[in-house]
Amino acid sequence: MKKSLIVTMALTLSLSLAACGNNNTNNGAKNGNAAATNNATTNNTASADLSGSILAAGSTALQPLVDQVSKEFMDKNSGVSIQVQGGGSGTGLTQVSEGQAQIGNSDVFAEEKLDADKAAELVDHQVAVVAMAAVTNKDVGVDSLTKQQLVDIFTGKVTNWKDVGGKDEKIQIVNRPSSSGTRATFEKFALGTKTEDLQGSIQEDASGTVKKLVSETPGAIGYLALSYLDDSIAAVKYEGVEANVDNVANGTYPVWAYEHMYTKGEPDAATKAFLDYMVSEDVQGDQGDVVEMGYIPVSKMEVKRDAQGAVTK
Repeated sequence: MKKSLIVTMALTLSLSLAACGNNNTNNGAKNGNAAATNNATTNNTASADLSGSILAAGSTALQPLVDQVSKEFMDKNSGVSIQVQGGGSGTGLTQVSEGQAQIGNSDVFAEEKLDADKAAELVDHQVAVVAMAAVTNKDVGVDSLTKQQLVDIFTGKVTNWKDVGGKDEKIQIVNRPSSSGTRATFEKFALGTKTEDLQGSIQEDASGTVKKLVSETPGAIGYLALSYLDDSIAAVKYEGVEANVDNVANGTYPVWAYEHMYTKGEPDAATKAFLDYMVSEDVQGDQGDVVEMGYIPVSKMEVKRDAQGAVTK
């Protein structure tokens, strides 16, 4: 009887301990799952709550692309505000170097516009290739110019279109300021020389304004990125070669440049996310903004060019 009582008590104690163990195990699993859920929620919130203000300033040749892509990015990231401004590559590089902008948009390498020590502080993010073409008012009657003819026009040696195969009409130059990366690219790769601003020439800060003036001014000539070309103006072949994607990509057409988005050091989280989106398949793919807007993805290039202008396959 006594022995039976002891056995019964031992069995009861064992069952109680087992039940406690199961409860502790279940509570631990619940706590672990809750922690994992909380961590997942925190991580999701962190990515969903991307926030910040970004100023991207500089190149007007790159401006249309950055402006369009920034709107798409803000639609996906409501906590991020992006403002896109022009002003020219030199302005953009100066502003990002001095901390006035998060991104400096440029058609040229930083070392072409800034002192070496300031250029060394900037990080280069190449997002596209842009080609430039000489453009004229549609009434001048010229569809191709040689390098020497362009030099003669932009240095004032030739002042009438009849001297280069066009109609008897005075040439009106519409130029960009010295801070312009588009001008630097055109002078370097189309003319092979820097030029002075001629008396009587028109100078405009923005590519959009250049296009408008060339289209409305009799005898006008300027130069624009391919992304600005339309039926309101006439694009001029260079040495008989048309400015198009294939000719740029294979190195046949020489008047092109990388489109750079510079940051001072490594970018903050919002700026990095935006730059990552700029080089994503959504933007760079065959159906993306880069191709749609007349730029060329860097990945399509069969040649590459360094800051000194040397081209290699």
